[in-house]
Amino acid sequence: MLALTVALPGCHSKPESTSQNAEAPPVNIDQVRWSDGAVRQLRDAIGRRAAHGLDRMQFAVDGQPGNAEGDRALTQSALRYASALARGASDPAKLYDVYTVTRPNPNLLNALGAALKAGNLDKWFDGLAPQDDGYRSLSKSYLALRKQDNVPAAAIPDKGEPLKPGATDARVPAIARQLVASDYLDRSAAQGNSYNPTMVRAVQRMQADYGIKPDGVIGADALEILNLSDADRARTMAVAMERLRWLDRNPAPTRIDVNVAAGRLLYWRDGKVADSRKVVVGEPENETPQLGSPIYRLVANPTWTVPRSIQNKEIAGKGSAYLQRNNMAWKDGWVVQQPGPKNSLGLVKFDMKNEHQIYLHDTPAKQLFQEIQRQRSHGCVRVDDALGFAEMLAKDEGVLDEWQRARATGKETFVKLPREIPVRLLYQTVVLGEDGEPVIRSDPYGWNDPVAAALGFSSRQAYRLHNSGSDVGP
Repeated sequence: MLALTVALPGCHSKPESTSQNAEAPPVNIDQVRWSDGAVRQLRDAIGRRAAHGLDRMQFAVDGQPGNAEGDRALTQSALRYASALARGASDPAKLYDVYTVTRPNPNLLNALGAALKAGNLDKWFDGLAPQDDGYRSLSKSYLALRKQDNVPAAAIPDKGEPLKPGATDARVPAIARQLVASDYLDRSAAQGNSYNPTMVRAVQRMQADYGIKPDGVIGADALEILNLSDADRARTMAVAMERLRWLDRNPAPTRIDVNVAAGRLLYWRDGKVADSRKVVVGEPENETPQLGSPIYRLVANPTWTVPRSIQNKEIAGKGSAYLQRNNMAWKDGWVVQQPGPKNSLGLVKFDMKNEHQIYLHDTPAKQLFQEIQRQRSHGCVRVDDALGFAEMLAKDEGVLDEWQRARATGKETFVKLPREIPVRLLYQTVVLGEDGEPVIRSDPYGWNDPVAAALGFSSRQAYRLHNSGSDVGP
């Protein structure tokens, strides 16, 4: 199993500089003074930007010390680079229609002024980016993979002839490694050069997920999905680092993080991982947005008021027999599904505060948790063993008795949590393997592309997850 620790800054050491001088009086930009030595430290820091995947971006050092105009220009140059490290070189709210996850907002001008006075500008820059092990691992991998403009050969070459089941081929170990990394193949089955039946079944599942004929034959299309050149991998590592820079360095110690790209949930309790489980998220074209939104209550035996979009597209014209069979009825112009095991929200809803009607919930479609690519919903997040998870939260929050009574009613009943639990819906296509090394997963929504472009990388045409159709649920 892959641990989703890459995108969790703040779980290890704390950055020295993003919060320092928070109580210091504000610094006016015209009060900041530069020296020749400080300019050298600034240039040296920018010269090391490849460690952050920022080497395709230009950060000009304008101005000369010794006069007000030159000092101001140098300060502005330093702040541009410091901002890229401290909160990202790009603005996710401009890259995506929806992005409400809390971002860092340090007082960089104050901290810069203090660093210049102390003569430790280089140390200050080094502390601005995330300081966790995951970020450092990404940085190390990026530097190892980084190439010039020429694109290196693919890791799994296309020999012109498809690889058929039962064949022996030197490429099989590389294919197996990528299947393992993508969760299609168990590590124990990745042995030898024989394209064995277990691998064939894994390839067939992958082909089906990407809309390719699932015949198990590895041709050009299957190789394109499996294949990542060093340039592709470096690009993905740089994007992953940028996503980490967007995140608060000190997130709430009790929270829920959902990795939409990987279909996994982590429940953090008092700074430690208390639980991890699978989730089903939005299918392509009905993507689960990147939100920061708290759970404020549990809903036992929920009803479901069908949104107009689903009502018009998937229920209109079904007739009264369909409604009756699914325990639905018209109420005040809306289709409402009554509580029960067939309810599309299952037996529990985790109510969240956001204007996008996105929340966590149970589901009767349990079989979807066995899928590798779990982007199958209309946008909400379905939780594996949601009743068990709700009981865990209720117990931790001291409302277990109230929750159990609510469940027993069989009717829609609300249990307010004594404190809201923050939830972050994140998108992370790199996770850490059991050996601590970064592992690249699929980019089901193609959401890495705008980030990569903002960092100066060229576009990459790749196979996208096939929209195989979801059920009627949210």
